[in-house]
Amino acid sequence: MDAEEFKQRFLPLHKELYRAAYGLMQNAEDAEDMVQEAYLKLWDKRDSLDIRTNPAAYCTTLVRRLCFDQMQAKRYTAEAALPDNLAVPSDWDTGQRLEERDQWMHLKHLIGHLPDTPRKVLWLRDVEECSMDEIAQATGLTDINIRSILSRTRKKLREQFNRLTGDKR
Repeated sequence: MDAEEFKQRFLPLHKELYRAAYGLMQNAEDAEDMVQEAYLKLWDKRDSLDIRTNPAAYCTTLVRRLCFDQMQAKRYTAEAALPDNLAVPSDWDTGQRLEERDQWMHLKHLIGHLPDTPRKVLWLRDVEECSMDEIAQATGLTDINIRSILSRTRKKLREQFNRLTGDKR
């Protein structure tokens, strides 16, 4: 594959790849680095690539795997990736706003202290809204494992959150 064919096939995917990387990395520079790393890997293997059916899916999977590798290497924490401010409606009073903010900070703290696999699975499913197949492909887990991890993680978060906030539910 020559440079012109490479550009025509892969450069139009840049926005989609960037969105996927940014969703996982939550940082513009890191996301752009992951996309550039993906393009570099694609270029290095351009002569042996045979992805005629769906190059977008192949490239998106490549970017996600690069992000996971980077997160693993940096021991990326979900706590750092979550926003500090939770947007609340402007018609709420100050007390409600402070309570919501405190609850959000508690939840953010709890998520940040989850083990890597449950945190990644929860992030992919609930934040990235990935399908079970996409999560399985990204993590190497089976559907049954993913469902079990999600159930246990959500239950654990709910219990810990209720304990922290004094909620008896």
